[in-house]
Amino acid sequence: MNCLLVSPTHPNTFWSFRYALRFISRKACFPPLGLITVAAMLPGEWKQRLVDMNTQDLRDEDIRWADIVFLSAMSIQSESADDVIARCQSFGKRIVAGGPHFTSSPRHYDHVDHLVLNEAEITLPRFLADLEAGCPDHIYTTDAWPDLSVTPIPKWELVPMKRYSSMNLQYSRGCPYDCDFCDITVLYGRNPRTKSRAQVIGELDTLLARGWTGPVFFVDDNFIGNRRKLKVDILPAIAEWMDMHQHPFQFNTEASINLADDAELMTLMVRAGFEAVFIGIETTEVDSLAACGKGQNLNRDLAESVRMIQRAGLEVQGGFILGFDEDQPGIFDRLASFIQETAIVTAMVGLLNAPTGTRLHARLKAEGRLLHDFNGNNTDTMINFIPNMDLDQLRAGYGRVVTYIYSPEHYYARVREFLRNWKPRKKNRSFSASNIIALLRSMVVLGVIGRERVQYWRLFFWSLARGSAQFSLAIQFAIYGFHFRKTAEDSLQQ
Repeated sequence: MNCLLVSPTHPNTFWSFRYALRFISRKACFPPLGLITVAAMLPGEWKQRLVDMNTQDLRDEDIRWADIVFLSAMSIQSESADDVIARCQSFGKRIVAGGPHFTSSPRHYDHVDHLVLNEAEITLPRFLADLEAGCPDHIYTTDAWPDLSVTPIPKWELVPMKRYSSMNLQYSRGCPYDCDFCDITVLYGRNPRTKSRAQVIGELDTLLARGWTGPVFFVDDNFIGNRRKLKVDILPAIAEWMDMHQHPFQFNTEASINLADDAELMTLMVRAGFEAVFIGIETTEVDSLAACGKGQNLNRDLAESVRMIQRAGLEVQGGFILGFDEDQPGIFDRLASFIQETAIVTAMVGLLNAPTGTRLHARLKAEGRLLHDFNGNNTDTMINFIPNMDLDQLRAGYGRVVTYIYSPEHYYARVREFLRNWKPRKKNRSFSASNIIALLRSMVVLGVIGRERVQYWRLFFWSLARGSAQFSLAIQFAIYGFHFRKTAEDSLQQ
């Protein structure tokens, strides 16, 4: 069979980095990891073609070529996914849909031929067996959680790597915590399941063999869910591999704030090549943290926890949420001050939404406060329930926070403060052709015509005097800041 694998378009959001990608002539941040992992599970005799609509157009020719179309999407891609389904159906093609969006909202897709939901290690083989027998069902689902030891190395040969700014891999699924607004435990459970050392090293070997050097994102929702295995087995193996191959990658991932409590783990992560970690800090308000079940963030000095992780050599990228029922009007100024004082450069601030299947969704539905499905983007001004705070007041406060933290004056001050205290493991960095192009474009776009030009040149010469590692990261942050501000302005104008 000719199998077409399609990843729908992502709209421009905080994490799309669309404005930043233009500086390095890349089309998207990451390849569709789930889709190319599924590709590796399909019959070897099938011919496969990948179309990531974030890097190329889906042509009629691609659809005509296909006997079967596999479509995977997250909620934020739903509008594009609907368009893909309509186009493929107009050509009479068999469609197989899966991934987080379809798993969360199968009720909207009765018109799709086959829904292969939950985790593909369990449901995909059932579908393939029935397809081979000529009697495939409409929907395949399961309550079980697969052992990740059966997960194959993604089919990287399908990916044109030069179109992306980073590669990605997955070490674990699941999170031991159960925040009421988060659907990770709904999709993947609370018992973190992990790959073996051999699997992780095999994936690193494959990326390097395909010619990749540069950033690699571990997409785990909580990388430190099984700390003992990381410290005893995985991180030492990654560190040894990185030393053996002259450190070709820079890693980043996601973790919970209690990473700050484990100095050994932070040291091992830095030694293995991790440079940044995204942490869901959510809010400075104790009542809001308690109400949403974010117990791991309670009974601690959040600011000091952030500083401890930064001092260990890991940049903290923070996620923040406004709109909890317990939030009071003073939250806006307190949150903006917290972000500024902790020098969190990459600060994603969004409005609370209730994804399908979460405890928050169930509570709001019971209270008659749900309005519509969550669109997957919590950094626009949309909210899918009736908040306790007046909606206009909430949106206005949100606008004040993002305008403040992304303004050149405050954003560049955070960059300088972070770099002043950051101790990189590698003192020097080589500059690739794309780095040099990004530097030259930033000098024009930010340093000549941008409204941040005064702050840009101050940071430029200040960081240049501090060495190549500081300078390289400073320019990267300057470009990111341009994206964050432009994206915030776009959302506030909607």
